[in-house]
Amino acid sequence: MSFSIETIKEYSGRGFKCALFDFDGTISLIREGWQKVMIPYFCEVIEALGTNENKDGICEEVTEFVDRLTGKQTIFQCIALNEAVVRRGGEHVDPGEYKKEYLRRLETRIADRKNGLESGCLSPADLAVRGSVEFIKALRKAGIRCFLASGTDEEDVIYEASLIGVKDLFDGGIHGAKDALLDCSKEAVIKNMIEEQKLDPEELVTFGDGFVEIELTAKLGGYAVGVATNEKTGDGIDEKKRARLMSAGADMIIPHFEGTDAILKALHI
Repeated sequence: MSFSIETIKEYSGRGFKCALFDFDGTISLIREGWQKVMIPYFCEVIEALGTNENKDGICEEVTEFVDRLTGKQTIFQCIALNEAVVRRGGEHVDPGEYKKEYLRRLETRIADRKNGLESGCLSPADLAVRGSVEFIKALRKAGIRCFLASGTDEEDVIYEASLIGVKDLFDGGIHGAKDALLDCSKEAVIKNMIEEQKLDPEELVTFGDGFVEIELTAKLGGYAVGVATNEKTGDGIDEKKRARLMSAGADMIIPHFEGTDAILKALHI
């Protein structure tokens, strides 16, 4: 078991009042491996156009936009797929149809996990990022208001948060994707949080494994902690995630939350 904190920029603010968490890959491992569903499916759609392109090139293109849009609502990745299809002379398809098929395929991968949690055959700790529940509780105890924002559909986020025992920990609410909303939901949550809580940006700390929430927080002047969990093993750093989070502007990189006391100390909490 390994734990280390990589500090890129020391926190020098007056203290945090609010914390924003991503869900999938940051707190929950229920959807671990979703990329292995989305990327092959998207490649399959493009290859079916019969353009005779190199398969590796298609995979590289799809992987790039899937990674870049990780953290935004799933529909944005499906919009990017539709654009890639149309650019090649294929027919426009409602991105919502691509999303439905992706979610259908994903469900076959994760159904046993959810069923296991529902039945008690699996413990919430089996599918939560190490130390995450205890860490959120520690922030709450320190008087920091906690918010959850996810690119996954809101109804699913609330349900899956209940399965791993974190639903009631977010006194700032749980915010997920809504069908009618095509703006970046995380950007809206962050801006509303700053306005409604009357925050200086330096009073916000964000924890996430996606490019979007880290970049948004960094640009707004908050403190961005990249959670580079190796989802397969649950321990250590995923170097691909780390590189993505660094390029997004992360101020700190952690592998998970098991070192709660060390993280709190590093954040001056």
